[in-house]
Amino acid sequence: MKRFIVAFSVLTLALMLMPGISSCPGAEASQSLSIGVLPDVDSIPVIIAQQNGYFRKEGLDVRIEKFKSAQDRDSALQTGNIDGAISDILAAAFASDGGFEVKITSMTNGSYKLLAGKHLGEAAISDLSGKSIAISKNTIIEYSTDKMLSENGMKPDDVNKTVIPQIPVRLEMLNNGKIDAATLPEPLASSAVKAGARILDSTDKLDINPGVLLFTGKSVQSKAPEIRAFYKAYNSSVEYLQREHLSSYIDILVKEAGFPANVKDVLTLPAYTKAALPAKKDFDGVIEWLKSKGLIKHSYKYEDLVDAGFAK
Repeated sequence: MKRFIVAFSVLTLALMLMPGISSCPGAEASQSLSIGVLPDVDSIPVIIAQQNGYFRKEGLDVRIEKFKSAQDRDSALQTGNIDGAISDILAAAFASDGGFEVKITSMTNGSYKLLAGKHLGEAAISDLSGKSIAISKNTIIEYSTDKMLSENGMKPDDVNKTVIPQIPVRLEMLNNGKIDAATLPEPLASSAVKAGARILDSTDKLDINPGVLLFTGKSVQSKAPEIRAFYKAYNSSVEYLQREHLSSYIDILVKEAGFPANVKDVLTLPAYTKAALPAKKDFDGVIEWLKSKGLIKHSYKYEDLVDAGFAK
């Protein structure tokens, strides 16, 4: 009997020391994810979920990595430094075409605007012929720019595309009159308006939304419970954003998301929605654009890149 009690005690102690087992009732193992974000409104639900403790409530430890360019974000994703990112359909297609598996798990709520510098006065999009437009090449920014030009009867080669990858630098050059126009995400578009720029068109008006949240194929396979927990917290964050006024958390966005302070009284946020899959028309539109420019080899179908297991 004594040997049985000793053996039982040793077994109990061993189980308590195993990962994920705790002697404290209700305690859970710490799960972790790393997410890459850019200084745009698509990232706000993730920032707020972190600040309000929604990730912790789901037993999840989330490390948010902030990037100033899509290229830096994508490099971090493909080198395994982050599990997922606020991204776009183009980045997913590029990664897959290069042999690196990623899965789109939901859409995001963002807005991209084509703006004319203040020195152009009341210029229309048609007046941008021969003028410089700052973009990041082969990204959601260039895709959105081409779509806005096309909608207004212009061709991409009617303008002089100036490649400026870092979003804050693009904003600064527009404000300083070093380029004539730029395509910027919110909130930097609102910051440009505050400085005198004028909005010529936007993805909102075109009713296109190529922004998505994606994870590496490896993370989808090995961290599915963590991703589900992530989306529970994400949805809690969306509920908060739907009921609270911007003034109650704008200071957090300036401090934690790197938003310009001058957008406080001009920023208009999108209508945030709980995690949902991207529209097929948005996916197909991006793939068609990429194929037409010879940027990808494969004609991806929706189900090739979209994983429907985490969002509606």
